[in-house]
Amino acid sequence: MLCQVCRLGLCEYGEAYRLQKELSRKRLAGELPDTLLLLEHPPTITIGKSGKLENILVSSEDLGSRGISLFFTDRGGDVTYHGPGQLMVYPVIDLRQRDRDIHAYVRDLEEVIMATLARFSILGQRNPRHPGVWVDGAQIAAIGIAVRKWITMHGIAVNVSPDLTHFGLINPCGLAGVPVTSISELTGQQVSLQTAAETVLAEFARVFGVVTAESVPTGA
Repeated sequence: MLCQVCRLGLCEYGEAYRLQKELSRKRLAGELPDTLLLLEHPPTITIGKSGKLENILVSSEDLGSRGISLFFTDRGGDVTYHGPGQLMVYPVIDLRQRDRDIHAYVRDLEEVIMATLARFSILGQRNPRHPGVWVDGAQIAAIGIAVRKWITMHGIAVNVSPDLTHFGLINPCGLAGVPVTSISELTGQQVSLQTAAETVLAEFARVFGVVTAESVPTGA
């Protein structure tokens, strides 16, 4: 099964969301194969459908003074921070071809990240109560998805080398006091986003059983 891969570099959250919606529409119509977007966002805080404003620990004025955007979005989950050094992995795939099993899909996303971390000699773990990947109780990857007519949007945020102090502005995923870590912090080396992206891509292809092909996103 083919999956096209689109690398967007640094991309504003609103633009990435617009592109996902367009790709989702075309995937539903059968005009495109499954698509994987790889990118990073400027400093941004997003609030999911079940999010609470009190999980943002500073005022909107404070966010503005720090140059951090705020978006309300339609993914599942609560409050999440995105920024440079964090790899965003947005699959737009048709679950009608994958038994319409959303739980299995989330587990596969977690498996992609745990296998990626293993390549850096990091033991990633699931938390049965919260989607994502954790290392010794610290969150290293957040997962929040949306599924419309069995087409997926949103996905994974993997902390490669972000400014971890920004996570102190929120209760990550609505969890007060939860520690957050990154690949670079755990390895003691500055891991590049490109290196992490290549590893994630290889593990995504393996876990999802797809052949990847680089592409420019239709609708960009």
